[in-house]
Amino acid sequence: MAHSLADNNPPVETRMPAEPAPQKAGRFAIEARTLRKVYKASGNQPAKEALKGIDLAIPRGSIFALLGPNGAGKSTFINILAGLVIKTSGAASVWGFDIDVNPRQARASIGVVPQELNIDPFFTPAEVLEMQAGLYGVPKRERRTMEILAAMGLEDKADAYARTLSGGMRRRLLVAKAMVHNPPVLILDEPTAGVDIELRRQLWDYVKGLHARGTTIVLTTHYLEEAEALCDTIAIIDRGEVVCCEPKEQLLARISDKKLIVRPAAPVAALPAALAGLKAEIRPDGALAIQYNPAETGVMAILGQIGAAGIEIGDISTEESDLEDVFLQLTAPH
Repeated sequence: MAHSLADNNPPVETRMPAEPAPQKAGRFAIEARTLRKVYKASGNQPAKEALKGIDLAIPRGSIFALLGPNGAGKSTFINILAGLVIKTSGAASVWGFDIDVNPRQARASIGVVPQELNIDPFFTPAEVLEMQAGLYGVPKRERRTMEILAAMGLEDKADAYARTLSGGMRRRLLVAKAMVHNPPVLILDEPTAGVDIELRRQLWDYVKGLHARGTTIVLTTHYLEEAEALCDTIAIIDRGEVVCCEPKEQLLARISDKKLIVRPAAPVAALPAALAGLKAEIRPDGALAIQYNPAETGVMAILGQIGAAGIEIGDISTEESDLEDVFLQLTAPH
């Protein structure tokens, strides 16, 4: 029987790293100013400008979504913050620490859960966490290895080799590994890619618990419904540029189109030619979905066209635009 991590395991207290006060204590967990990264030409690969001078400010205490197509620059941005990629120009800071001026403090303020399951198969979960704590200089008396493993539902696997863990368990171990030094900022790069629905729910229960105790969460995901349900602020990056960064409600309001859902009294096999001028499609359940702008087209006019096409209407409803609609519009080819 599956259980929620948040409900059935001891909470992990989120404490800030024992570091000097940040030079610029502000309201942002992460700031980037005209941040640029150019990868040099190599072999047959031409030079690539992965980040084109982006400006981004992630509020402290938020659950922030960083969305974008593959190759948009999300991973480059994260790797610069984590100290794994050297920026070409611009500036960035984590928890008020400039990544160039105070690189050690900046790295100590961030925990990154990578997309890849890169865990040494010959170490146990307990050894993985102890080693990570040692790398960050966490004193032995302050380490919480078993506490964190218990919170992630891995207490009974503490001494098992990582190679024996399932993919979902390895994903949870990566989250545990990112939390050993108590960072105030946690970045989750596609954390639920390839995991089942129940594990995804358990993982988000745990992450929401961390957020409730003060951790700033930054999420990249291809599951747009996940970002819409969890996040309060959303940025979309495309072709190395930030195309928007707004509170979720404000972003969703940018698209005025709605969908009119018409369920015919009798099944319709194909769209009649009389409806060719509408943005209409037949859904798998047999309903007609018509996208329209209320400022340009009235519902009654659309229903009139449907009736004129010989379709008897059984039921109607409307749907508001969702994050997927916004995403597709903002990342459409120029």
